[in-house]
Amino acid sequence: MTTQQGGRRADAVRNRERVVAAAAQAFAELGLDASMNEVARRAGVGIATTLRHFAHRDELVAAVFTDRMHRYAELIEAAAALPDAGEGVRQCLLDVCELQASDRGLTRVLAGTYPAAPEFEAERERAHRSFADLVRRAQEQGRLRADFVPADLPLLLMANAGVIDCTAGHAPDAWRRLVGYFMQALSAESAEPLDRPVKVSV
Repeated sequence: MTTQQGGRRADAVRNRERVVAAAAQAFAELGLDASMNEVARRAGVGIATTLRHFAHRDELVAAVFTDRMHRYAELIEAAAALPDAGEGVRQCLLDVCELQASDRGLTRVLAGTYPAAPEFEAERERAHRSFADLVRRAQEQGRLRADFVPADLPLLLMANAGVIDCTAGHAPDAWRRLVGYFMQALSAESAEPLDRPVKVSV
């Protein structure tokens, strides 16, 4: 009986890994709207098996992108730790946009919410706190325009996603030039009033 149970557990682990790998492939090719049925088909398992491991789509998305979200939070924390907060903002945008360029599905993940995956959401909140602190310090140091708000970051990432999508095949580093424009636009030295900030989602 123990051997059988051990075998079933090993099968369950393999099936879960296959579902996660299939979801990663499906999300990369079809976007986050790829159906659970499509994921099950690619994994070579039944939909019941897929739902047994991931009852909610949120859980599956989180499983696929957990490493990316953890890396995202780490990059922002490292940038926020720099004494020069203006340099921190620059480094943050470069690092996050580079991470985004390596995985285009990340844009929608960052803009969404996944209540069924609390650990995933905790990483997002950690990143948000660090970025908000970085923005505050950069403005106090006179390095960042006063009307920039942390909620503007998704707007910048959406713009970067558009550039990445259009240039990935022939100019994969074009996003770096866009970040250069971002930094000039965010500078406190030549800032002019903007429209009020808005909350955006992908």
